[in-house]
Amino acid sequence: MSILTKLVGHTFDKPSLLDEALTHPSLSGSYNYQRIEFLGDRVLGLSVATWLLEAFPSEAEGVLNRRFTSLVRKETLAEMARKLHIIDALKLTPGAESEGTRDKEAVQADLCEAVIGAMYLDGGFKVADAFIRKHWTPLMTEGAEAVKDYKTLLQEWCQARALPLPDYTVTDRSGPDHSPLLTIEASVDGQGTATAQGAAKRLAEQASAKELFYVLKEKK
Repeated sequence: MSILTKLVGHTFDKPSLLDEALTHPSLSGSYNYQRIEFLGDRVLGLSVATWLLEAFPSEAEGVLNRRFTSLVRKETLAEMARKLHIIDALKLTPGAESEGTRDKEAVQADLCEAVIGAMYLDGGFKVADAFIRKHWTPLMTEGAEAVKDYKTLLQEWCQARALPLPDYTVTDRSGPDHSPLLTIEASVDGQGTATAQGAAKRLAEQASAKELFYVLKEKK
């Protein structure tokens, strides 16, 4: 708990809020992260929306909305929970652990929002907003790649050149059933291929699309 407190950059006056935010429903019927996650989702949305208006004063609403979606979507939140090791602090039953609950993207995303909600309840919007702006900054500066996912970017690259659409093939699967590791090859006929791994088919496809997108971007 003390390590996570240092990570989020906030010393809790009410540590029980953070404890609740890190408790999975499998441990308790009412004392768990679900209600705080509900709040954290709204806090995150307000923070990101305000930040986008400040950062991109000339962009149209449609572009802002795409940026917003990219920054608050489940995949982004889950990645943040893993990157910041928030998911490592999740408390859950042995049964839920053996079922691979900790590795589920939806759980990781919910936990990230719950921690944001706990910071808001303990320290107010300023504390939660500072945390979000600190850790989401790299995503805000990625340009077009932050607005669209890599499968979309790769597809549009192909369409702009009248090429066949990308193809994705599972080439390997390893690990237990509850936590598989998939290897997927992305290819564009006559242009190139790239391979990447992910804990789910969608994640592996996105990762391989990213690899291939940058390979092809360098070529033409």
